[in-house]
Amino acid sequence: MRVTVLGAGVIGVTTAYYLARAGHEVTVLDRRPGPAQETSFANAGEISPGYASPWAAPGVPLKALQWLTMAHAPLILRPQPDLAMVAWILATLSNCTAARYAINKSRMVRLALYSRDRLIELRTETGLTYDHRSLGTLQLFRTQAQMDSVGKDVAVLEADGVAYEVLDAAGCIAAEPGLAHAKDRIVGGLRLPGDETGDCFKFTQALAGLAAGLGVDFRYEVTIQGLRVDGDRVTAVRTDQGEVPSDAYVVALGSHSPALLRPFGIGLPIYPVKGYSITVPIKAFDSAPVSTLLDESFKIAITRLGDRIRVGGMAELSGYSTDLPVVRRHTLEHSLESLFPGAGATEAASFWSGLRPMTPDSVPLIGPCALGNLFLNTGHGTLGWTMACGSAQVLADQISGVRPAIETRDLSLSRSPA
Repeated sequence: MRVTVLGAGVIGVTTAYYLARAGHEVTVLDRRPGPAQETSFANAGEISPGYASPWAAPGVPLKALQWLTMAHAPLILRPQPDLAMVAWILATLSNCTAARYAINKSRMVRLALYSRDRLIELRTETGLTYDHRSLGTLQLFRTQAQMDSVGKDVAVLEADGVAYEVLDAAGCIAAEPGLAHAKDRIVGGLRLPGDETGDCFKFTQALAGLAAGLGVDFRYEVTIQGLRVDGDRVTAVRTDQGEVPSDAYVVALGSHSPALLRPFGIGLPIYPVKGYSITVPIKAFDSAPVSTLLDESFKIAITRLGDRIRVGGMAELSGYSTDLPVVRRHTLEHSLESLFPGAGATEAASFWSGLRPMTPDSVPLIGPCALGNLFLNTGHGTLGWTMACGSAQVLADQISGVRPAIETRDLSLSRSPA
């Protein structure tokens, strides 16, 4: 079958690879000059199925109001004259109940754990290298209140069978020796030893090369203008370089997915939530992190990627803006320097922002939609890297007429609003 994948981020490229491996003739279209040039370019580097949790949770509305007033705020709201933003916020708030949180988290964890296993399998089969480490993730608590609330997280981890360690300050330093320089700022932590790290950009670039070796036709610097539809089926993708006909199509355009389908009456509940990162050369290796640390106070991840440190996080609602306010850089630098002082050359850091495609329930959209030969693989939010391989395998199975190894009906656009 001929399949055209729209988008060459980590989701689009993994989808193309698994489709080609299943025997399909695959074309990938992207407006950028190469793969992983947008949201997949400089993300936090975590592969963290254990932390796959919805943003919408009980207590979050009150916390959000407090975050907005912080000097180094993890949540930033820059109001726009945008009804889509208002609708997304209201839908997200409606998911902030215990019942909906439990349902949404179970969906996310199922896919994330499946994806982790597929990534390990892929790495073993292909020998892909991408600054990968399997040294776990440490969620760091700076306050006793954060430490005291760990019980609810532990209960969820135990229910999902995820290995964990609750650590005091000394245990955190044992896991991340560089924290010894900031021991007075540490109360404790929650460590997930099964989590991994890696450079999503390097992974996607390498996998695109393997996919091309399987016959995938990557067409870069192609602007997608729309779809040609006949009845309830897509007959071609309209681009600035002509039409591209196929038998099936996959939308993997991240935050730009809704605009493509809106003219056909298909509403995707996706809104861009902007994140920021800095990539810092290491100058003191003994003081640098060895894996990933989540700074709970600022909702920032600090990840070791080879000879670099990636510091990423924050959630900003500002439409499709990709500007780089220096105040956001200061927040990232503050988190790093307060925990790993002197470890990185922050003055030489590169600064980046990306638009995460978030759904109100934090669960991605995977599977068919109202147009019979059009499939979705989008809306992964902050977990595109964590969920990429599993999502791609599921989508390839669906297009190939194979029953996926995990339940997928509640990942589709037609799922219940919870």
